[in-house]
Amino acid sequence: MKPIFVRGISNQFRLTLAVVMSVILLVANDRLEPARQSLASLLSPLQYLANVPGELLDWSAQSLATRDMLEQQNKELLRQQLLMSERLQRFEHLRQENQRLRELLGSPVHMDSRKMVAEVMEVASDPFHHYVVINHGSRNGVFVGQPVVDAQGVVGQVVQVSELTARVLLLSDPKHGLPVRITRNDVRLIANGIGELDEIELRHVAKSTDIKVGDLLVTSGLGNRFPEGYPVARVISVSRDDGQSYLKVTAQPLAALDRIRYLLLIWPEDHPGAKPESQEPAATDANSGAES
Repeated sequence: MKPIFVRGISNQFRLTLAVVMSVILLVANDRLEPARQSLASLLSPLQYLANVPGELLDWSAQSLATRDMLEQQNKELLRQQLLMSERLQRFEHLRQENQRLRELLGSPVHMDSRKMVAEVMEVASDPFHHYVVINHGSRNGVFVGQPVVDAQGVVGQVVQVSELTARVLLLSDPKHGLPVRITRNDVRLIANGIGELDEIELRHVAKSTDIKVGDLLVTSGLGNRFPEGYPVARVISVSRDDGQSYLKVTAQPLAALDRIRYLLLIWPEDHPGAKPESQEPAATDANSGAES
């Protein structure tokens, strides 16, 4: 039997409490950042633990691979190695020629910077945020703003670092912007994410800009974040609307953002942690295509 004089919390009181709590969280957002980083460091071992079942499944799948499959993979890898060796020979010739031209022009030669291979541990489940969590953190020298690439091109940059892990904001996230240039004519633009993994946007492009479908976009080196020359995307659409002041230009990222597993962390040459002698040999060999 229900009591007669029962009265719950009024809707007005609930609304007032929600508004007050929202204002308090907005004001204290910046002050809570150290607590978030500490909490992320504390939860890092749990992320590693959550990753154990996947690693066990991968190990089991590799152990059950048939001999014929391994032989086919070995032949395919040998074929790719021969192709890459031939390409490296041509790149070495171009590097020597470029060095001679720089000496003639009196320009400094850019030395190889430090690089490190990282593995993706977690992918954002929120459709409005595009980021991944990698298995390296401040203990390995990872820093906020660090550029991240894969074998095809730019992936994004580090936005949060804990002791053992780091969060990488992908190129496709709406909050990500990257200075780029067109390799065909050196026109400089800004590439922005729009929330789609296979598409980015070039904003505020004047109608007189010489840009075509198929143009390759690479990092321009402006902004002191990404080194110059890393491939970013290829233009797939250029729309001219008489009612608009700018062109509508879209491009497709070269990096496979929807299926990345291994990434390459790059230390710019002017960063204190960028020491060629600390570069990992495995990272250099496995990602020579990304350096080019």
